[in-house]
Amino acid sequence: MTLIIDRLNVSYGSRQVLHDVSTRVLEPGSFIGLIGPNAAGKSTLFKALAGLIRPRAGTMELNGKSLDALPRAERARQVVYMPQAYGCNAALTVFESVLLALKQKGGWRVGAEQVERVSGALHKLALANLADRPIGALSGGQAQMVAVAQSLVRAPNLMLLDEPTSALDLHHQLSILTRIHDAARDGGMVVIAALHDLNLAAKFCNRLVLLRDGRVVAEGPTREVLALPAIGETYRVETSLETSRSGNPYVDARLPRQNAMRAVA
Repeated sequence: MTLIIDRLNVSYGSRQVLHDVSTRVLEPGSFIGLIGPNAAGKSTLFKALAGLIRPRAGTMELNGKSLDALPRAERARQVVYMPQAYGCNAALTVFESVLLALKQKGGWRVGAEQVERVSGALHKLALANLADRPIGALSGGQAQMVAVAQSLVRAPNLMLLDEPTSALDLHHQLSILTRIHDAARDGGMVVIAALHDLNLAAKFCNRLVLLRDGRVVAEGPTREVLALPAIGETYRVETSLETSRSGNPYVDARLPRQNAMRAVA
């Protein structure tokens, strides 16, 4: 499923948040990192793609069809959005909450295939031991991992993840992003994840889209984007792109010398 965003403009009342946001064709199997500072417009872009807000202008096409022209139920089947603020009925168990997410795509009768899919998703995310635990008894990080399981089990064509690693420790960050990367590749879906950690984006994402003040500053293969001066300019730091011993790119970032001296003083 290909995704094309063309000259998308979104406003909240009189305040315009997204300005002519466009991307190249995003191909099936792609894991796209949406990067940029706070208030750059990342969450607003996700809400527009998910149909939670209507654009003022522009188009969004999934496999050649306008997302805004799709019936609401069909759009919900094809596009899954995991926001930053995760909410779920605290009385449900982990297994029940993931099963409920899966059954949103069809009737309510539960068969062996659905049970197996839920069990498989929990196992792959190392959540099987929490299957019978109520959501309300989980830590913030565990609840976030369950939210990712809810997204993955539905196998959408487009998956939107707003800071999916924000409450996770390093082990679980790597685990979650590995699973998401593999799901995009194996399932032929397009995954877009908003990530603040540029080095996690460098490790897992095929392409990056850099947003600043609601505009696309750069877009392209991950290594190329991270090497651009626009990275340092956008985050107001000095950066250089380095290569780890394993051959992966990573960003070495530091405060500008003048700011660093002020911090010390």
